[in-house]
Amino acid sequence: MATITQTEPALSMWAVANPTQKPLKIDGTDETYGDWRDDLVCDGYAIIKGAIPADKVESFADRMYSLIEGFELGYNRNDSSTVHPGKLPDIRSEPGIVNAFEKVYQDEDLIVSFDAINYGFANRTNLPKNSPWPHQDQDPEKPGFRCLQGLVNLHRAGPNDGGLIVCKGAHLLSEQFHKDMKDEKRIPAWTPEWYGYTGAGIKWPEEHGCEWYKVEAEAGDLIVWDSRAPHYNVPTTSDVDRLCVYTCYMPVKDATQEELVRKKDAFEKRLGTTHWPNARNIGWNEAKRNGKLDKIQRARP
Repeated sequence: MATITQTEPALSMWAVANPTQKPLKIDGTDETYGDWRDDLVCDGYAIIKGAIPADKVESFADRMYSLIEGFELGYNRNDSSTVHPGKLPDIRSEPGIVNAFEKVYQDEDLIVSFDAINYGFANRTNLPKNSPWPHQDQDPEKPGFRCLQGLVNLHRAGPNDGGLIVCKGAHLLSEQFHKDMKDEKRIPAWTPEWYGYTGAGIKWPEEHGCEWYKVEAEAGDLIVWDSRAPHYNVPTTSDVDRLCVYTCYMPVKDATQEELVRKKDAFEKRLGTTHWPNARNIGWNEAKRNGKLDKIQRARP
């Protein structure tokens, strides 16, 4: 088995300037910070404004469009009629993104997930009706704050532009929720680190004072949320395409040697790790169209 050295974590300059600050627990005992971390603790999510400079946002969005145009299947970003099922980064090293996670963990020795990018094209008429699918990306049997998820908006996410719906404050009630719902039949999932909310489960947070809320943000903003927070997304109903990149980091010291080896193997095979940076779940690398391997299937860029 390969050996991966875990280095002693070093603190960045802002952490050195705030030596008394501790990693967030998000359990009701955190201190007041006077910044977006207070929103994260209270509501289960937060928006870091302008995490990526405007000029870089445009460049990243252009590269996302260029990526799918490069498949040469007929897609043209300037022609909405080419958005059809038959035609269809280094952003994770941006200082404004990485620093936000450093601030939460008070640790700059982080590893990042190999997660997805999201295209939500506007003006599509061939999509099935969207139904809410609220869920939490954390095993109910492993409570407490374990993972901070994130996404970077490359286009605005206004009230009609699609995007994240989160249940404000429900993350702090997660343990009580699962105790009350222990006899509720679970929605089947491919990993225990995913829990889907049933009809009764959707109502429970509302009955306990929580609110389902559409998160609005601008291009370049980073949205982060506690994995215990119930959430889902909705498609755009405006003329704005939804373009975003999922980002998630955790301290290297929180990953086992076995997990780091598995992550290295996933990197070499170009496999995704979902939002878990320690490769708790490994995805696959098979692009299919109508149930069959796509003709442009490839294992390398």
